[in-house]
Amino acid sequence: MELDPEQVRPSITRLRRAHGQLAAVIRMLEQGRDCEEVVTQLAAVSKALDRAGYTIIASGLRQCLADEDGEVDLARLEKLFLSLA
Repeated sequence: MELDPEQVRPSITRLRRAHGQLAAVIRMLEQGRDCEEVVTQLAAVSKALDRAGYTIIASGLRQCLADEDGEVDLARLEKLFLSLA
């Protein structure tokens, strides 16, 4: 089952932003920039990835894990959710 493109659009936007931030972190490391600046940017990338993951969970996880009867396998739901922790 595929996620609704309209529901994942905010996650895609967030992931594109994180992609740019990660590229900036790599450039900063290559340029020998200050450690504190690098860590601050890396934290921003991490937070953006986390938020994208949680947005995907909120918008479509029930749909992805529902069986034919519409019931959600709570063990699978928990395992997938914890994979983001």
